[in-house]
Amino acid sequence: MVTSDRQRSKKVRLKAAIVFSLCAAGWLGIALSSPVAADAVDVEPNVTAAGAQIENTTIVIRRLSDGQLWIANRDRAEQRFSPASTSKIPHSLIALENGLATSETVFQWDNVPRSNRAWNQDHSLKSAFQNSVVWVYQEIARTGGQAVMADGLKSFDYGNADVGTIDQLTTYWLDDTLTISALEQVEFLSKLALKMLPLSETTYAAARDIMVTDTHANWTMRSKTGWRYSQTDMDIGWFVGWLECASDTYVFSLNMDLPDTRFLSKRKAVTYSVLDDIHAFECD
Repeated sequence: MVTSDRQRSKKVRLKAAIVFSLCAAGWLGIALSSPVAADAVDVEPNVTAAGAQIENTTIVIRRLSDGQLWIANRDRAEQRFSPASTSKIPHSLIALENGLATSETVFQWDNVPRSNRAWNQDHSLKSAFQNSVVWVYQEIARTGGQAVMADGLKSFDYGNADVGTIDQLTTYWLDDTLTISALEQVEFLSKLALKMLPLSETTYAAARDIMVTDTHANWTMRSKTGWRYSQTDMDIGWFVGWLECASDTYVFSLNMDLPDTRFLSKRKAVTYSVLDDIHAFECD
């Protein structure tokens, strides 16, 4: 019991310190012109060593305990792209907070065969998130409506928070209407990890559960991949989320060009490699 109490006290003190430091700074957002970003560690060599082309890749990592940043390709880190399936993070938050879905909701498949076989069945919100089931999130958007989706994104300061016209309600996160940068992803995810968004505890609990993608003895990964597919332009791949352990949390956002499908696996591989290089997995 003594050990448990000490661990609990440590977590409380750490979170209080993080929240205090962010509030003291006014949470002005992460920008390349900020003092913190100016002190960012350059991890371009790490990205290259992991097998990615630095001119076509960016990664931003933020350690929440002290705000330390690691960045590769600063110019690209500021550039906005379609979030593709990484938008399922705010999309899920909006659904949960507005009663459009709960952890127990079952979305019934419409029996229309789709190219991804995992989509051709009923889904919970968790399975839809983890399998990137587009039709489930289109159903949520239609049910919520344009105003609910737009207001939710604006309340999160999520990129340009643009859901387009009513005709784009089921495609705005796929057709380059909604865009966000790697830096903005990290800002949004930092607020989510610290429970600094305008959400209920119920929403936070459900969201944290559906986002778990990897676990270890001393850490948990909450994350989402994204693939912005285009028939005319370069495809863009995303991997965003946070690595959480008792002593600290590392929020990350990677995006990269995807010349072909062989590059899809690099999204996670490069991110894990850079996190390992900065000793993020050595937390307890």
